[in-house]
Amino acid sequence: MTEGATGTGKLQIFSWTLFDFARTAFSVMIKTVGYALYFRAIVMLSSPNGDLYWGISDSISMLAAAVLSPILGAASDYARGRKRFLLGFTLLCVVFTALLVTVRPGMIFLGMLFFILANIGFEGGYAFYDAFLPRITTEKNYGRVSGYGFAMGYVGALTILALSFPLIKGGFEPSNIFNFRLSFGIAAVFFLIFSLPLFFFLKEQRVRLARKIPYIRLGFRRAFKTLKHIRSYRNIAWFLLAFFLYIDAVNTIIFFAAIFAQVTLHFTEVEVIIFFLVTQTTAILGAVLFGILADHIGPKKTISITLIMWICVVIGAFFVESKIAFYGVGLLAGLSIGSSQSSSRSLMAKLTPPEHAGEFFGFYDGICGNASAILGPSIFGLISAVTGNQRLAVLSIGFFFIMGLSVLQKVREEPPGAGLPS
Repeated sequence: MTEGATGTGKLQIFSWTLFDFARTAFSVMIKTVGYALYFRAIVMLSSPNGDLYWGISDSISMLAAAVLSPILGAASDYARGRKRFLLGFTLLCVVFTALLVTVRPGMIFLGMLFFILANIGFEGGYAFYDAFLPRITTEKNYGRVSGYGFAMGYVGALTILALSFPLIKGGFEPSNIFNFRLSFGIAAVFFLIFSLPLFFFLKEQRVRLARKIPYIRLGFRRAFKTLKHIRSYRNIAWFLLAFFLYIDAVNTIIFFAAIFAQVTLHFTEVEVIIFFLVTQTTAILGAVLFGILADHIGPKKTISITLIMWICVVIGAFFVESKIAFYGVGLLAGLSIGSSQSSSRSLMAKLTPPEHAGEFFGFYDGICGNASAILGPSIFGLISAVTGNQRLAVLSIGFFFIMGLSVLQKVREEPPGAGLPS
């Protein structure tokens, strides 16, 4: 039985989407809302350099994940051992997310170190997770199944926010600081528990190796071979460049959204939580509807539509003056984020040779997804620190959407060629 033909049952798909449900606990409670606010206000003691240090932490972790993902992804293709690699990264994220509970005011080094290691686990595992998409469904359903995964993720976001709300509603009042930190532990446990079905129920064909070759050495060989011959897959090369540009902007907006709301528009901690609860509803809608749309008009056209929406979000964020108006921007951003990420994953699956899914998704999530996030947060943090104006920092992100949209037009939606050149 070939790799592309295994594990196509509903339980397989549900277990796969449930991992998105689980991992969103880290995305929301650590990267976007909870720890992002806690780091700037408490760990950094509201220092003007808070945005810069937060951006540097993200950039370091993204660089590490960018280096590891394509190498380990290539090794996992060889041994058909993606679940083992995914489990390792998941446990890394869970352990250091739990340790964030111990980070107190002024503990800048540990606060950065624990987040960096947790984020390496979070981002590094994504390539192995995405690489399962071509195995659990057929090409004609890539869009909707990818959309179901992201929709489950946003349902997970709503769930973890609801579970954590009693702990964080008191904000950063001295009597509530410990409760606020406990929400990081809740996120770690949530991620661990709801990720388990994937490891139990998602089937993976394993092979016995004729000779033992160290995974890292093998990964380097295959990753460099792919990089050397990437011009043989021109469609993938153009798409990876486009993805690199626009996903950088998406990641930056996710990373600084809560901080922008609090610093520029003076949202309270509770108002930030409510804002994200509201925007997650349109994110669920966008992931499902645009996932289905991608199966009908193609993922390339769908991504183009969402990038135009993102440009409108950036312009809106630059000019917005009131909290109510920012809710309107947030609803459009929610609709855009689910659709752009879902459609991108389905287009990558469509262009990728199945026998090299781990390797190619390693470049997609690692070099393009993670390495791109090194640039955006650093630029945002630097502009914010130098000018003291987060609106200018937001406006600079629009450049990446425009460039990504332009490069995307060079991509042709067609099946991948034969395997890698020998």
